[in-house]
Amino acid sequence: MFKLLAKINKLLLPSFTKQGLDLTKASSWQKALIAWRYFVTARALDE
Repeated sequence: MFKLLAKINKLLLPSFTKQGLDLTKASSWQKALIAWRYFVTARALDE
């Protein structure tokens, strides 16, 4: 399930790494999105 969710995240959600986002200047929603992507990716790797 998490592998599918990770693929959907990759297609739909923006990549802040490619945009060169500074995490100290990220807004609350950007930090939440980063945390969500981390959570999903970590779970997908465990499967």
